[in-house]
Amino acid sequence: MERARRECALVSARVAALRAEYRRDSPFVAVAEPRLSWIVDAADQPGWEQGAAEIRLDGKATARLEGSDHAFVAWPFPPLMPRCVHRVEVRVSDTVGEWSDWSAPHEVRLGALAPGEWRAQFIGLAAPERPAQPALLRRTIEVGAPVAHATLYATALGALSVSIDGRDIDDTVLSPGWTTYGERILHDAVDVTALLTAGAHEIRIALTGAWYTEEYGFGGEGTRIYGEQPAAALQLHVHYADGSEEIIVTDAGWEASAGGEVAASGIYAGETIDHRRRPDAWAPAAVVAHDVVPEMRAAEPVRRVDEIAVQQVLRSPSGAVLLDFGQNLVGRLRVRVAGPEGTEVVLRHAEVLEDGELGIRPLRRAAATDRLILAGGGADEVFEPSGTFHGFRYAQVDGWPGEVDPAAITAVVLRTDMVRTAWFDSSHALLNRLHENVVWSMSGNFLSIPTDCPQRDERMGWTGDAQVFAPTAATLFDCDAMLGSWLRDLEIAQNALGGVVPFTVPDALRFPVGPTAAWGDAATIVPSVLADRFGDRAVIAGQYDSMCAWTDRLIAAAGPDGVWQGDSQLGDWLDPSAPPDQPGASKVDAAIVATAYLFRSAQLTARAARELGLVDDETRYAAAAERTREGFLRTFVTAAGRMMSDAPTAYALALTFGIVDEPALRTALGDRLAEVTRREAFHIATGFVGTPLILDALTDAGHLDAAARLLLQEESPSWLHPVTMGATTVWERWDSMLEDGSINPGEMTSFNHYALGAVVDWFYRRLVGVASTEPGYRRIRFAPVFLPGIDHASARIDTVAGTVAAGWRRTDAGIEVSLEVPAHSRAELDVPGLQGEDIGSGQHTWVVANAGAPASGPEGGWNLGTPVRVVADSAAAYRAVIDTLRDADPELAARIRSRTDWTLRSPLAAVLFDVPGPVMGQIAGALARLGSGGR
Repeated sequence: MERARRECALVSARVAALRAEYRRDSPFVAVAEPRLSWIVDAADQPGWEQGAAEIRLDGKATARLEGSDHAFVAWPFPPLMPRCVHRVEVRVSDTVGEWSDWSAPHEVRLGALAPGEWRAQFIGLAAPERPAQPALLRRTIEVGAPVAHATLYATALGALSVSIDGRDIDDTVLSPGWTTYGERILHDAVDVTALLTAGAHEIRIALTGAWYTEEYGFGGEGTRIYGEQPAAALQLHVHYADGSEEIIVTDAGWEASAGGEVAASGIYAGETIDHRRRPDAWAPAAVVAHDVVPEMRAAEPVRRVDEIAVQQVLRSPSGAVLLDFGQNLVGRLRVRVAGPEGTEVVLRHAEVLEDGELGIRPLRRAAATDRLILAGGGADEVFEPSGTFHGFRYAQVDGWPGEVDPAAITAVVLRTDMVRTAWFDSSHALLNRLHENVVWSMSGNFLSIPTDCPQRDERMGWTGDAQVFAPTAATLFDCDAMLGSWLRDLEIAQNALGGVVPFTVPDALRFPVGPTAAWGDAATIVPSVLADRFGDRAVIAGQYDSMCAWTDRLIAAAGPDGVWQGDSQLGDWLDPSAPPDQPGASKVDAAIVATAYLFRSAQLTARAARELGLVDDETRYAAAAERTREGFLRTFVTAAGRMMSDAPTAYALALTFGIVDEPALRTALGDRLAEVTRREAFHIATGFVGTPLILDALTDAGHLDAAARLLLQEESPSWLHPVTMGATTVWERWDSMLEDGSINPGEMTSFNHYALGAVVDWFYRRLVGVASTEPGYRRIRFAPVFLPGIDHASARIDTVAGTVAAGWRRTDAGIEVSLEVPAHSRAELDVPGLQGEDIGSGQHTWVVANAGAPASGPEGGWNLGTPVRVVADSAAAYRAVIDTLRDADPELAARIRSRTDWTLRSPLAAVLFDVPGPVMGQIAGALARLGSGGR
């Protein structure tokens, strides 16, 4: 029996996933001592726990690790050397000593060069004719035989693609990506052994300016802040079987040409591709002085990740041909077309239509236009831009020879090639679509860096957007490496500003800013999120100086009372009540936002100091947080449980940041939050800052009905209103498109902006109920919220601890609840009837009691004498009133909805004083038809 049990253990527990450092898409790592992570699949052994692990290098050296550590485990062998190929295997045992088989070997190579080994020079055109001119660079090499292995390292001031004998060496695009070029440049490492046989080979680099030569700025003007011309650097190491090595580098011996097919290229402008052009005028390349030594990329590159066919061909009122791809996306078009020589096909891109035409006003000075010029000859020609991208659902096609063939045009979706890690489903179709809209917005805006938008003359790494969205991002995709890389540039920009974090990273705008709450707090919040969600302790150690520098600036700005006020702030940006031309005019006092974020950053920095064992720092920052708490309570919170700004964001900050911790006061604030939410008839009343927090605050306070009404609201402003209007991504403004289908008149209007989609993290943590309470999901709190209006909700998250799957469903017998705990986790239950239970790995199901029956309608039924607040609390009654008004007079309906305080105890008729008598009668009839129900 014992032998059988042991054999079963060997079969059941296995190392299912093994990686070095961050990437799954390449064996190359950026550091010589890469941390190792693995996931054990022990589905057939409920309760399995890791007791020890062994790591084997190249089938020889073995290191033993006691305990349960499995994520970012320190490298136990000598440091890796460049261009050496190694294989790592792992096996694990349970707590009684039963060992798994060895994992499949995982190849590991150091992608970085040794210190002092980078010899390549940056080269470009010697005599460019205009700024940002695309270029081709080439050199022919002679390879001896046989080649043992060859590694190519490449980078650019701009974007490059490298080919050998006409074959691309990899599938990346827009490499190496956007960084603070003056201080930090990334390089790629690629194994090109298979492309180098004995004989002559041409290495060619296609180069565009991309982010390096783009013109940044607002007000219709832009400035090139990095450089006028792109340049590239390449280093090829060829190792022969006899042990010799040859190194080829870019230098003055290369040739350059401005005659390639890409005639012009810009991130904002688009690209001109002319198939008639031939690179026949080659000249010696110019060496470009640039002192920064490139570093190996740690994160995934940008790649083509999907393709979407044309869904519909439209004809605009002006006669233009419009292609609808059915999805607002980020990428470009691949076109197959035949026609006479010199035929020019023009592609213009936009996210929406307005009055049936391409809606280009929100693009501002971004032309977002690609021009394709045919060589002719009768054969199909294939075009795809290489140095640009667009945010679009629609494309206008002009100049097509003959009738446009939709099958010949494909949308190519681009993003940083992160692994998707989370999926959500519920009984509410609009909620499911909102979730997918958020996925698409993150996908499109996580392109090299986390951008605000992908379409207009901006596309920048706004720190506030990234900060509020970081928890959702870390749930939906494995963005640990990408955001970690971005944080490196954040610190570089911060150091240049004396500890102040700029609005955008990289700092392309170069505004002379002071500390700005919620934006600069990306320095403390984003690394904390990465450490919590991914168990990546190194990001805290690496960013600790940045965290301290930011928090120190805030402490100094606040002064001895801990209250930060008097500085210019962006506040609760894009509060829906703000006028279109004043997006920062929010209902909440900017000092409340600023002081709350000072508390949050001081608290997180104290926690980071504790994790790093820095006792004095922990004491200092904890004291600053406590001083700020006291100042906040003294200045902004009344003893009766009111905020000095009686706005939802004010309450949400005080509650969710934990500034208010006294139970009775928390209850009073939570009750008032529910009341101010009702005041707006359960329409959203928060901007960038409050939106990620408000459902948590309502849920924590026990106001599930208010949370449900707010979440499931379909009128504007709300999360679901854009979905009802056909949105396929998240909008920048709650009303980026107005009710009549026109574009918001504000100068700043995007239809692909992830910030307001930060609510999706709540879907996973609260609605489904899966929250990580120890770094890397080592421990999980399972506390689903059985929200009114939802019949079932489920989710799957592929965490660093393994797959967590959970859900609940209402049935006649009760609510069926399920939870799958991975082998590296334990879960604490906070489910009615199961509170406090602690469970191990495996699949678990329960049935718990349904909530009570829905409340009935008011005594005597619904009528014009029903109190306003009672009508507001009933979705059906509220709809009966507003829908009747809208059918009669849409403007009157909107006016009454927005002017009414829906917390009033006055009879409904009192707020309908200007409604015509016949319409009043129709409202009374609609209410009467609800009968005694209507809740």
